[in-house]
Amino acid sequence: MHVLGIDAGGTKTVALLADADGRIIGEGRAGAANLQTEGELEVEKILHTVIERATAGRHVVPAAVCLGMAGVDRQDDAVIIRDIMRRLGFRSNALIVNDALIALVAGAGASPGVVVISGTGSIAYGVSHHSVAARAGGWGPTLGDEGSGYWIGRRALAAVMRDFDGRGPQTDLSRLVLRHFSLARPEGLVAEIYHQPQGRRVIATLASVVDRARDEGDPVAIDIMSHAADELAIAAASVISRLDMRGEQFPILLAGGLLKQSVWLSGEVRRRMAEVAPRAVVAPLTNEPALGAVRLAIAEARGGVRVPPYIDSYRSTPQ
Repeated sequence: MHVLGIDAGGTKTVALLADADGRIIGEGRAGAANLQTEGELEVEKILHTVIERATAGRHVVPAAVCLGMAGVDRQDDAVIIRDIMRRLGFRSNALIVNDALIALVAGAGASPGVVVISGTGSIAYGVSHHSVAARAGGWGPTLGDEGSGYWIGRRALAAVMRDFDGRGPQTDLSRLVLRHFSLARPEGLVAEIYHQPQGRRVIATLASVVDRARDEGDPVAIDIMSHAADELAIAAASVISRLDMRGEQFPILLAGGLLKQSVWLSGEVRRRMAEVAPRAVVAPLTNEPALGAVRLAIAEARGGVRVPPYIDSYRSTPQ
């Protein structure tokens, strides 16, 4: 028996081909496969590419495939992704879940826990001892993604333009952002940002610039990064509170490119989690999230997976 586990993210997509024991025997990587930002045709192209690369040279028919992708727990997005998977040949053996779930399973297995993800986008997600789930954030670049690389980069760009106009404080971000794009003047940012086909990911790369400026003591960068830590901690606290896990012992996993890259941000989120859930163990996610998709695909092939329902679905009125 073989299975496929796929992590489709806002920056990269990873597919892992595994045997019945979970040993990885094939891998495929390609670019972003976010439905909101890339569109249906590009997502299908990327998924086809990573599956072909993971299975290259092997005549195997996966018994099950698990795809983790942002937004697929919303009905409209789920319908589109299921149609894509059917066109790719997976009609009845495809398990499609939120990418935060596969990240949590990659680090915590079937145990309860919470994952905080900050990469191009952001989300906090958790599963309780009662096997119900909650999420906060993950609403995309226009409606949310607070504390993400894009959110930080967008604020850095606004700070640079405010500095240039004299509407805001002077900031070393102006020099650093222009150097990042090899530009001489802020006006050049208009073409660099608005005429860039991968604008969201380009903006997200500025998070490392802001992090460096924070390390160097720039007050504007310090403020941006502090607010990013606030937002990620608030999202995690919301999930933990709604699942009634504050007094329990469980893992809190820190995942996503930004939390990997920024020692300060990951440390600050860790510190704030100690106040929210003092018995929790906060640690970086060291496994590839796609490994969580492999584990779920194996369970699906062996009899089916019960995806944890959201606790909010039990409420008859909004709270």
